[in-house]
Amino acid sequence: MKKVMFLLAGLFVASLSQAQQTDNKPPVKKIEVTGSAEIEITPDEIYLDIALREYKNKGVKVEMTTLEIQLQKAVKEAGIPASDLTIANVFGTNYDNWWSKKKKDPDFMARKQYRLKLSNLDKVNDILGAVDAEGIESVNISSYTHSKMEDYRKQVKTKALQAAKAKATYMLEAIGNTIDGVLEVQEINTDNYSDVQPVVFAANSFARSANAESADASSFKKIKVRAEVRAVFFIK
Repeated sequence: MKKVMFLLAGLFVASLSQAQQTDNKPPVKKIEVTGSAEIEITPDEIYLDIALREYKNKGVKVEMTTLEIQLQKAVKEAGIPASDLTIANVFGTNYDNWWSKKKKDPDFMARKQYRLKLSNLDKVNDILGAVDAEGIESVNISSYTHSKMEDYRKQVKTKALQAAKAKATYMLEAIGNTIDGVLEVQEINTDNYSDVQPVVFAANSFARSANAESADASSFKKIKVRAEVRAVFFIK
């Protein structure tokens, strides 16, 4: 029994001694700051949705095949690879079994949506202007991004960390101190880039001859890439 009591007493003294050593340890001198950076880039991957619709011209139906040929020819003449023009959706007025209704009902107006990948909007007016305006139901930009987006994200994160270091440096210089290495870096999530936001235009806004000259493709919205970090530095 005495041996057990001596053992417990020894453990208590050892724990107390360790706690005192911990309490006597000087605190880590550190500074915590945040840094941010932002850049704007022009998209080079723009996805344009073009909805075609059959219509009647003086009682004669303009078939979907005619509209498709016009669009495909315009894309080719613009120097855009055929593979960049794909079918995004096929539907009818009532969104149900359009292909069977088209065969049974001669007055049924089929609709088909294409997706066109572009590097810029410079040739949009020429492409849509080559398609019957009445056959274009709607045009909208479904999404846009940049082919080197990941490189830009890395770049802006690097700049954000550099900004944090610069902030810590001049703040410490104001009181005669300097940083002595980094203790911790934490990325703050700001991944809300605008490359997924659609841009909707009024039906035929590009294609109508009256509006074709006024469509300003050069003023397309840029993508803002932003990053923010929290950094903790040692103080020398």
